[in-house]
Amino acid sequence: MSENTPLLHYRLTSGSTSPEPKNVPDHSKAKAGKGRRRTKEKGDRKLGVLFGVVVPTLLSMFSVVVFLRIGFVVGQAGVYQSIVMFLVAYLIITMTVLSVCAISTNGALDAGGAYYMISRALGPEFGGSIGIMFFFANVCGSALYVLGLVEAIMSTFGIPEEGTAVVAGLQVLPSGYWWSLLYGTALLFICFIVCLVGAHIYAKATFVIIIIFVVHENANYTGFRRHTFEGNLLPNYTVDYTTGAMMSFAKVFAVMFNGCTGIMAGSNMSGDLKNPSYAIPRGTLAAVLTTFITYNVLSLLVAGSCERNLLQKDYNFLGDINIWPPLVTIGIYSSTISAAMSNLIGASRILYALSKDNLFGGFLALVRKTSLSGNPWASVLVSWLLVQVVLFAGQLNTIASIVTIFFLLVYAAVNLACLALELASAPNFRPSNWGYISQALIFHQVRKYLLMLDVRKDHVKFWRPQLLLMVANPRSCTGLMTFINDLKKSGLYVLGHVKLGLLDGLPSDPLQSRYDSWLSLVDHLNIKAFVNLTLANSVRHGVQNLLFITGFGGMRPNTLVLGFYDDCIPEDDLQGQMLLSTGTGFDAVTPSIDHGEQRSPFFPDVRGAYDLKDLGEEEYVSLIADAVKMGKNVTLARNFNQFNREVLVSGKKIHSHRRMTGPFVDVWPLNLLRPDSRAYVDICSLFLLQLACVLQETRAWKHARLRLFLCVEAGHSLKKEEEKKLRSMLKELRISAQVQMVAWDQVVELHWQRRGGKVRGNLAESALNEEMNERREEVEKEEVFQIFPNNAAQMTDEYICAVNNLIRRHGAPKPAVRFLYLPRPPADTSLYCTYLHQVDMLSRDLGPTLLIQGVTPVVTTDL
Repeated sequence: MSENTPLLHYRLTSGSTSPEPKNVPDHSKAKAGKGRRRTKEKGDRKLGVLFGVVVPTLLSMFSVVVFLRIGFVVGQAGVYQSIVMFLVAYLIITMTVLSVCAISTNGALDAGGAYYMISRALGPEFGGSIGIMFFFANVCGSALYVLGLVEAIMSTFGIPEEGTAVVAGLQVLPSGYWWSLLYGTALLFICFIVCLVGAHIYAKATFVIIIIFVVHENANYTGFRRHTFEGNLLPNYTVDYTTGAMMSFAKVFAVMFNGCTGIMAGSNMSGDLKNPSYAIPRGTLAAVLTTFITYNVLSLLVAGSCERNLLQKDYNFLGDINIWPPLVTIGIYSSTISAAMSNLIGASRILYALSKDNLFGGFLALVRKTSLSGNPWASVLVSWLLVQVVLFAGQLNTIASIVTIFFLLVYAAVNLACLALELASAPNFRPSNWGYISQALIFHQVRKYLLMLDVRKDHVKFWRPQLLLMVANPRSCTGLMTFINDLKKSGLYVLGHVKLGLLDGLPSDPLQSRYDSWLSLVDHLNIKAFVNLTLANSVRHGVQNLLFITGFGGMRPNTLVLGFYDDCIPEDDLQGQMLLSTGTGFDAVTPSIDHGEQRSPFFPDVRGAYDLKDLGEEEYVSLIADAVKMGKNVTLARNFNQFNREVLVSGKKIHSHRRMTGPFVDVWPLNLLRPDSRAYVDICSLFLLQLACVLQETRAWKHARLRLFLCVEAGHSLKKEEEKKLRSMLKELRISAQVQMVAWDQVVELHWQRRGGKVRGNLAESALNEEMNERREEVEKEEVFQIFPNNAAQMTDEYICAVNNLIRRHGAPKPAVRFLYLPRPPADTSLYCTYLHQVDMLSRDLGPTLLIQGVTPVVTTDL
């Protein structure tokens, strides 16, 4: 596989270097440092399941709670509520652990533990905020354990203050707030030194501590009594003698829950583990099960062997009931200092991961520094200083609630990440990439509602234009692309493009690499459109493919939009423009693989005067006929190189009849190439009116005014009943339009002269009306998708030019856009060129014009 394949953008390594959220890594730098990083990572990652996950997690969860607060929980809450507290707490942490297991086994893990998992699952905007919260949770947790250790030391070696009870022990240490702060600072400094040396020293220290702890847990409890056990079953909340605050279920739960917050100790070491995806789930689950059993068994033993008064008044009571009391003291000291180190090293790893991901710019740049062995000493230093600040709180129970809140929020975020990914059903979820859960959720919701959008339940009342605009070269049709964006009315808008060629013989799909350019243009033009590219041996086959396959369910194009087929030389609308997202100009060129030519990375140059088109006249008309056969409306857009939307959006108004008014939209609903039909209320006419109203309802066209031109013969005019129907139709459709009657007797005369008749003065009016009524009946009987009238050869150039002049004469003030009736192509394919010639003459020099053939009922009316 070539080194330039896009797979290299996935990730440089699975180790300590994370890509920045928005920038693609530089490949030259990646190659230079790739080997060194991998060698360094293999040397740094030394910890396995036991020492890397199980031991740190056990010590963090047991810590100060099992020694100093298990009696507090049972004495205040009683056995029943204590068990409820443990069940609630372990339900929370078990769900979190399962989420951690699911996330950690779905991709490579790096330093940062839970932060790394969340950021790669929910994206940097969620991960960054949760990462900061988890960092402070570990900082406060480290301070909590240091304060717990100080409390244990002072209860044994502290000189009692005046008014306090004297307990047995070697009382040599001065007591008081500032002395306790000094002792905490000294203990924290020891933790700092161990963490500063590195994770391997921390792992060795925890191994010694766990040995001591196991010896302590195997000690025998004495004095188990049924009466004592029954007396400790129910709750009895009193004042906490360390803080003077009245206890409650919530406050006791907050203190107790700190004994469960160490479940992330193993995942925090993810950057130092040999195989994080293997070690974290197995080690964490083993530690959680062990602590759950230990806490419940210990609570029952304490409740049966200690009076409630002892549990409430002496948090250091375990020394009195152990076989060898000093062993309890050693266990307290070792486990609490281990938990403090675990939280300190966890906080430093999270801070280091945040700085590597560059989420806060240069604010965290200094903490990115590491030692030669890869230990983030700067992060350890900053974490140590913040823990020192928290030590000023002074009492363990004071900050216990804060720590609990922090950890509960972090656990909720981890569970949310796993739940969201499960709901989104993202099959390629890999946390080692920057992922945006919003995209996965959007995909899930869109798929669900597309399935609910049943085409069998479509109703004309809820019709909206769903447009497929075929684009040969975007450089020459940006005006049309922005105009169609206004015309879509919150419907589907797809930009289609056909590249001539066959996949046979090609090494890969040549279109995949072009989507970025098209999507960049969509962003640049600020339009809401999808892009669909296809490869075909002809433009006709390519358009057929797109009409067949574009969209899903009820969201499929119902209208095909084509640029007009004429001899105009296209202009480059993108020349000199810059792509704001990258700062690259659309005129930028890069060397091509073929013959060293310079080509644009976006789109090819526009067609020159002597360049051949990709399709001929007959094939172009075939596109129209194919679309009508498939039940699609067809719109031909002409002269939109003259369309200036910026003038329209700026609110520029014109002077008309001594008042200021907005731009005009002219609608000619009659089939001007078939004057004998004279039908104003057929499907196509209504489609023209509907599209014009849709355009007027958009924000950019809100000041536009509709002008409806009705062609009549001065001698006959419209029948009163037909004119009444027309007025009623406009009222029912709630169309506000300026209706203008246009006399076209002389134009119609040219048509009938071609057919051998002379319309002069009062020529056989009854015979003429009878013939025209017959033609109207024929029109009403036509099947929408089957009949193609063969009237192309009956129109003379003289007649069509007269119609074109008629339209131009009635175009003052000049409209922003015109809507004309597009006749269907003839059934005889030999007349395709004649048909195109006539449509060309009809719409020549009219400015921006839409020629529309509507086959879809779009309004509810009885007319």
